[in-house]
Amino acid sequence: MLMPLDFLLRWLSGLLTIALLGGAGYILYQWYEGELVSNRWLLLGAVMMLWSFLGFLPILLLHRPGQDEPKPTRSRRSQRLVRPDGSEIHIEFYGLDNDAPTIILTHGWGPDSTVWYYVKKQLSDRFRVVVWDLPGLGKSIKPKNRDYSLEKYARDLEAVLGLVGDRPVMLLGHSMGGMILLTLSRLFPQHLTGRVAGLIIVDSTYTNPLKTTIFSNLLLILQKPLLEPLLHLAIVLSPLLWVTSWLSYLNGSTLLTTEISGFRGTETRGQLNFSTLIGLKASPGVLARGMLAMLRFDETETLPQISVPTMVVVGKSDIATRPLASKRISQEVPQAELVSLSPGGHMALMERNQQFAKVIESFGIACLERKNI
Repeated sequence: MLMPLDFLLRWLSGLLTIALLGGAGYILYQWYEGELVSNRWLLLGAVMMLWSFLGFLPILLLHRPGQDEPKPTRSRRSQRLVRPDGSEIHIEFYGLDNDAPTIILTHGWGPDSTVWYYVKKQLSDRFRVVVWDLPGLGKSIKPKNRDYSLEKYARDLEAVLGLVGDRPVMLLGHSMGGMILLTLSRLFPQHLTGRVAGLIIVDSTYTNPLKTTIFSNLLLILQKPLLEPLLHLAIVLSPLLWVTSWLSYLNGSTLLTTEISGFRGTETRGQLNFSTLIGLKASPGVLARGMLAMLRFDETETLPQISVPTMVVVGKSDIATRPLASKRISQEVPQAELVSLSPGGHMALMERNQQFAKVIESFGIACLERKNI
């Protein structure tokens, strides 16, 4: 999931990519012109050039293969929802029929709903699983008015909620998805006493994510003079950044940043590669607009007002949204419980997918049965 820390790492990997590819080209050109006469320079330039396009291979090969590697699966059961701002939401349905216990999954910023590969498989025998792509990502069309605020996405989620019938549902949000759930709780409190049986907030935060990430003090100092200007620059340079992002994947630097920010060492080869590739599909300009919106996010005062059972799930070693954020949410929300997945980082839903599915299933069934009594 793309959080401000990941964005900064992407900028750094992009600069590394330019330096590596430019350095290789310069060395080879100087050798060809005879300015560098030793064949060692030729070898160095060739190695740097080769690494620029194949560096991802040794990094992936160092990771163990998994028995069930994630794939970008899509459902044939889908629906489109047109919104007043010109965006269109792509919604997919998995598992049981309309009368079954329902859970709506809201993904984080950067990927799309295919990130729920394991959850869809592991919960579909007990739930009707509903997933949707946030407008601007995946198969959903971005808003024409360039509104990427948390309020916009909370209103979109409320519209998705209106499509799934009148039975009680569970809402689950990961990373920015959890932030959307908190915003929905403020904007539509009536649903917490009506349609919504419970909330599941996963590796998320209740405030500006810079306050709850690693190196928070430094990043907060850099927010105005550096991070926000870089985000506005990313909007302008979006096509160029898209190219450098893919080049960064080829040389392996994006894989490394994904591993650092998302996993804690037990991920499989496919999980690392899938999580990296899924975040490269989106426009850097769209991603930058969404992150600017996240920097204005604060639902601290909403937490005590949440009136439904809430489970807060966090990877024990998450550095993108540190466990202190999840602990604060679980302490402030009246009916909340905290579950820690270990070992696990920001992508514990993938790295610890079986454990994750079990806690979601037990909590979801309990909430829905209590709601139907």
